[in-house]
Amino acid sequence: MSKLDTSELEKFIVKAKTNSYMGGGQKSLAYRPHSHDLQFHEGSFAYLDSYFGGTDFLGQEVVYYQGKPVWAMNYYGRILNADLFDSQTTGEIIMESLGKLYQEGRFLGGFEYETPLGTYFDTNEGDVRSFSGLEWILVQGQKVYELVYHGGLVKE
Repeated sequence: MSKLDTSELEKFIVKAKTNSYMGGGQKSLAYRPHSHDLQFHEGSFAYLDSYFGGTDFLGQEVVYYQGKPVWAMNYYGRILNADLFDSQTTGEIIMESLGKLYQEGRFLGGFEYETPLGTYFDTNEGDVRSFSGLEWILVQGQKVYELVYHGGLVKE
């Protein structure tokens, strides 16, 4: 296997995220009972996002390079105030906000984006090799949604 270039990996991750969840990407057969699975392939890279749930959800993204897993991220998100906020509104804010973030060619590094429905925040530490972070949405000054994530390179 040729050496993995982390800048190339990061570019692929942004493209995969843009073309899967964000772009209504190719759904695959569920690898695990009741999972929702999305995938994206390009060149030597393949990406799989597999998650469970809807309003409250848990998932994992994996990138394969030349058929071997090289990077992964786990995440857990949930609605904190269902009386004030629902999953459809959450999805709209996240899609709009992540769309802007991915247009910058990145998925890490901290981000804030104001929408008419609420304000999206993302903060994290580390880089594509090893990171952890938190995203949340504020509506009228109240946190109504949050997602915790972490991940990095996978090595044998």
